[in-house]
Amino acid sequence: MNKQRAGVFIAFEGGDGAGKSTQAARLAAALESRGYTVLRTREPGGTPVGEKLRSLVLDHGNGEIDAHTEALIFAASRAAHAAQVIRPALGRGEIVLTDRYIDSSVAYQGAGRDLGQDAVRSLNEWATSGLQPHLTVLLDVDPQLGRTRRTAGQAAEDRLESEADEFHTRIRDAFLELAARRPASYLVLPAHLPVDDLAARILAKVDTLLDAPFAAVQDAGVQDAVPQPAVPGAASDGGGS
Repeated sequence: MNKQRAGVFIAFEGGDGAGKSTQAARLAAALESRGYTVLRTREPGGTPVGEKLRSLVLDHGNGEIDAHTEALIFAASRAAHAAQVIRPALGRGEIVLTDRYIDSSVAYQGAGRDLGQDAVRSLNEWATSGLQPHLTVLLDVDPQLGRTRRTAGQAAEDRLESEADEFHTRIRDAFLELAARRPASYLVLPAHLPVDDLAARILAKVDTLLDAPFAAVQDAGVQDAVPQPAVPGAASDGGGS
């Protein structure tokens, strides 16, 4: 039975150590077991140029990277990601799961680096031609818990992970503020919950999204930014920013 439909775009957001990659993998496996075609990707990265930019901006040893340069590198990676990976997959009717998207830049560079959330959002909306997720899953993590998780068995933190807890607290507050502004487009969950519990709640939310008519899904977030794909057959997604 062909279960494909119009493409759906889901972003996983949250502080470092929130468990985004784990939950994206769990959701992908659950959806694929039901016959959906799922594309998992990440930011920064997702394309050859994006992976090079990821290494440049997150690895230590690349010299000083000021806040504006950092924001522009993330936006450049995201521009390639949206154009080369996300939009084509949505056009094929796939479910795209990305580990981080625009909200990460708004939180990390806009709030964390104090560049201004509106300025950073404007830059990234221009870079992606306005492409927005249908749903953002925000895993809310306490900065200290996040640090404990990401340093367990890990050799070293990257440039952004190694910032002080005060930096990560500003990021957490920014994420929660973004979700509060548009609650219908977000699923906010405490990252400290058991992995299985989180996975079940995320899948239940995504089920409601997949069961909705495509017109309603469009209104949820992507709107005119996502192309209206033809439905196959009957009718037609983590560290750092």
